Amino acid sequence: MPAFVSRLKQRLLRQDFSAIELVVLGGMLVAAAFWLSWQFVRPAPPSHIVMSTGPAGGAYQYFAERYRDALAREGITLELRPSTGAVENLQRLKTDPEVDLAFVQGGIIDEPDSEDLASLGTQYLEPVWVFYRGTPGLERLVQLKGKRIAVGRPGSGTLLFSLQILSASGFQPNDPHLVHLGGDEAVDALRRGRVDALLAVGAPQAPLIARLLAEPGLQLLDFAQAEGYARRFPHLETLRLPRATLDLAQDRPPRDQHLLAATANLVARADLHPAVVALLLKHSQEIHGKPGLLQGANQFPAPRDHGLPLHGAAKRFYENGAPLLQRYLPFWLATLIDRMLVLLLPLIGVALPLFRILPGLYRWRMDSRVYRWYGELKLLEHHLEEEALPLAPALGAELLERLSRIETEASRRKLPLAFSKDMYTLREHIQLVRHRITSALEPNPSK
Repeated sequence: MPAFVSRLKQRLLRQDFSAIELVVLGGMLVAAAFWLSWQFVRPAPPSHIVMSTGPAGGAYQYFAERYRDALAREGITLELRPSTGAVENLQRLKTDPEVDLAFVQGGIIDEPDSEDLASLGTQYLEPVWVFYRGTPGLERLVQLKGKRIAVGRPGSGTLLFSLQILSASGFQPNDPHLVHLGGDEAVDALRRGRVDALLAVGAPQAPLIARLLAEPGLQLLDFAQAEGYARRFPHLETLRLPRATLDLAQDRPPRDQHLLAATANLVARADLHPAVVALLLKHSQEIHGKPGLLQGANQFPAPRDHGLPLHGAAKRFYENGAPLLQRYLPFWLATLIDRMLVLLLPLIGVALPLFRILPGLYRWRMDSRVYRWYGELKLLEHHLEEEALPLAPALGAELLERLSRIETEASRRKLPLAFSKDMYTLREHIQLVRHRITSALEPNPSK
């Protein structure tokens, strides 16, 4: 191979190369162009990603399982790792390189210029539900002062959210009546009377919230001051649970309920593959886009939280929808075609022009061999025309010798069959010039 390359280099310098060498040269150029383009081809999307979820029975776990099932149909394994909640999820994203994405509650992080994490948008709203036993009709958190309140597990977004709004309502963070319980433990404590009230944060579809809403004897606090909380904490939103939404027959709730809610955001590492981001959001529309107790159709997902920069692929998704190929093709095929499109650049920019140029270049090279001898013939004729007639025998012999050398070289030169016609024409012209020389050696009768 090195000897061939060296020989090819020498022929290139002399502009003397065969058809095979031209094809090989073109192939090398195309291969080099493909190799260069390959450097810009994005890596294939991963077939395994890890998601930090939340406690059993919570909304994070509930929705994560639906994402897992949806991605499994696309050939991607979504590994779920339970956690205590949003705070631990964020900590894992920051410190554990194995975790790729997680649900994080709005207001927990405020890094709009973050370089390591990015938001995939708000997937749904997480109301804060305050359930209690006792007299119905409570409208303010301060009315629960002195009662034992389960405020969530350490490391959960519920605890952070609870302490935030309780502090604004006049509670002290170290109040001994605030019990750090959450999930099923908090529900069990409320049932057994070990706590008098419970703060839970989550979508109404979450199994834990659904059980609490159906639990007989529990009252739901009406946040009459919801607008005031939302003005004080910009990351919170106000919601209204219309009368009888939970049970029309039993008129539950018996009046419109005001609720506070935070956004539930899907957060990922900034380097999560764009194709996976688009796929997640495509299924997010199916999972979160349906109308429910607290939302209308197609209200979510949406880029509503600004605590983190929006992932580039997510931004394109919200502006243009799912990538065109992912709309009609299986995920694996869509991503394969998308990656291979980059390789069309050398085909269009290098291979096609080469395939058009090489035949012309080859013909020019073959013709140039014949034209070179025609040039020598022309020079010889010019020399003949400048001499006085008749020619001196010595000069005539020299010209005939030069002509014979041209004829010998032309005869030895091998040309493809398609160019044989040019060679026979050259030989006829050589004979014509030879006849002129021999005629010029004879005395001119006119003189």
